[in-house]
Amino acid sequence: MKNLLALLIIGNLFFSCTNTPKEILPVPSTKPGKAQLKQIERKYGMFIHFGINTFHDMEWTDGSLPASSYTPSAINAEQWIETAKNAGMKYVILITKHHDGFCLWDSKYTEYDVANSGNTTNVVEAVAKACKKHDVGLGLYYSLWDRNINGDVGNESLDSAYNAYMINQLNELLDISEKHTEVVEFWFDGGWTKANHRWPLNEIYQTIKSREPDCQVGINWSIGLPEDPDHHPVLPKDQKEGYPIRYFPSDFRLGDPYLPEENDPKIFTHNGNEYYMPWESTVCISQRWFYNTTDTVFKPVDELVEMYKVATAQDNILILNCPPNREGEIRKRDIEILNQIREQLELD
Repeated sequence: MKNLLALLIIGNLFFSCTNTPKEILPVPSTKPGKAQLKQIERKYGMFIHFGINTFHDMEWTDGSLPASSYTPSAINAEQWIETAKNAGMKYVILITKHHDGFCLWDSKYTEYDVANSGNTTNVVEAVAKACKKHDVGLGLYYSLWDRNINGDVGNESLDSAYNAYMINQLNELLDISEKHTEVVEFWFDGGWTKANHRWPLNEIYQTIKSREPDCQVGINWSIGLPEDPDHHPVLPKDQKEGYPIRYFPSDFRLGDPYLPEENDPKIFTHNGNEYYMPWESTVCISQRWFYNTTDTVFKPVDELVEMYKVATAQDNILILNCPPNREGEIRKRDIEILNQIREQLELD
């Protein structure tokens, strides 16, 4: 297993990765840009939580579970993407690495990945291929917090090495995905574990935008307070126009599992400039993010239909989480519910 001491050796790669010819930043505006309009038009998508947690009936794990305990009997990525397509969803967001640090691709920067597990399928590649085949957009979730490789988040002296690790992994994810399709969204999580200035936000944004200019970048709990830009959390009901962007640069707002308010503000600020930022709601179709043998209670269809109407009003977006099971397939009940939602809403 790689550790931060070993990563210090590759720390210099961080600087070579981030030297782009021209800095890419969001354009100040009180209206959505072209790429934001594409995201708003997608409107509805699927969150796919799948990983080592799937096999332990747990939502968050600490990076100490053996990679060998990840043992899906199959990876039916075709079924995942077909399910989303048939539900009227325009894109999916795949968990590539959750807080535990387990990677759903063979990363050369860690041994805590599928290459050392009970099923070596490159899940990122399988999903990218299926997205291309079925004309479904590909979004990728990546946790900034990594409890396997960077458990000592309080040690600021280790940030440079860990930042290098993240940038290198993001390039790996782009390398895999771009062989098959474009990446329409990056969904980052776990930023609250450190002060926002300790994350390489600009380098992350440059890495993605230099390769995928239209890819929308969002970081969970995106907005701060005027008196404390790093305040956590600021709920949708408490957000007001002009509040500071907690994680700049980024393109849209997140804060799971909350829906936007009736008068959802869209204009937020950084360094005296105003930026338009839509809201993306991420909600579980049942009760858990990852598959769990005790997760047997699903939200009623009528409730989910109403969620769709609230979440997609005001140029915002809804993502419903449908976790694949230990056989690598979306549950039958998820599919039934998704089809009923599509019928009631008469989605294309």
